[in-house]
Amino acid sequence: MKRREFLEKSSLATGAALLASSANATTINREKANPAKQNSGQANIKIGLYSISYLGIWYNGPALTFEEMVKRAKDVGYDGIELDNKRPLGNPMDLNQAARDKMRNLVEKNGMEIPCVAANNDFSSPIQEQREMQLLMVKETIKLAADVGAKIVRLFAAWFGVPIHNGIGTYDFVRGDFYTYERKYPYVTRIDKWSYVRECLKEVTGFAEEYGITLVLQNHPPLTDHWKDCYNMVKEVNSENLKVCLDLPMMIKHDKEWVENAVRTVGNLQTHSHFGGEYFRDSSGKVQQKVISSKFGKPLPDYGHFLELMDEISYNGWFTFELCHPVLTDSHEVAGIEYVHEQVELAHEFMKDIINSM
Repeated sequence: MKRREFLEKSSLATGAALLASSANATTINREKANPAKQNSGQANIKIGLYSISYLGIWYNGPALTFEEMVKRAKDVGYDGIELDNKRPLGNPMDLNQAARDKMRNLVEKNGMEIPCVAANNDFSSPIQEQREMQLLMVKETIKLAADVGAKIVRLFAAWFGVPIHNGIGTYDFVRGDFYTYERKYPYVTRIDKWSYVRECLKEVTGFAEEYGITLVLQNHPPLTDHWKDCYNMVKEVNSENLKVCLDLPMMIKHDKEWVENAVRTVGNLQTHSHFGGEYFRDSSGKVQQKVISSKFGKPLPDYGHFLELMDEISYNGWFTFELCHPVLTDSHEVAGIEYVHEQVELAHEFMKDIINSM
């Protein structure tokens, strides 16, 4: 039997252009006269804060408690918290029913939501026991999501993890020139890995249906770093409980035609999304994206264009901010938690300005 009735998002009727906001939500409500739109409904976008930003691994400083994070997010103006299933905030092993009830009650008391719980899974291992452990972890994450009132669980195809070096998270040992995904199991083909992931996703959609949860597969490397790989995987699994989390920063190209093709092809499968990066305030006081050293030579994501496309497909969902890389000062020292506080505030203002200008 289903534990909780699955609620599907209702289709909003065609209406006049309308921009609406409330104290607890930043939304777009508008209709554009666009012949490319097949369903010209009203889009509703909320801004969330992803808890990975405050896990205490990207900066010098402690992880926030869940209570502290909710307070900070509310004070800044975020509409909700996306919960990462890692310690210390969101690991299912650490949270009994009382703790889960407390989390749900806390966000509801503050007029907020937990829209999504993010799993950190790798379904691509050729070793059966490892895949089974990952399946168990995702099943427990689905249960957690249902308990805290989230409707979505974000999945990877093959997450490579975040090693901790000298107290700070780093991708150097899993995404460097030597420590590559391809070297991990050199005797396994890409098609083998694809098949392992597809079969695991088919299995976890059954868990999701039981608990009334929608799973979303993110276009994140490895294996599904091309948006079409992510889309194809979801289509092959062919379950109503598996949708797409299309993220602009994860796209391997950012030119407009490429992005437009991705968004329009994914269409109503798009169910969740993130934005990231770092920000600064220019001389006029406007918040701008910062070019960080790891992204030299790469174009900055055009979130304005992306959100217009989201509106075109009548996207009704969340954009959650994630600070998920080591943050450094100009002298290449690890920054403190105050820098993270500043980025969380600037990121919200940046995205809210884009939404309000549409």
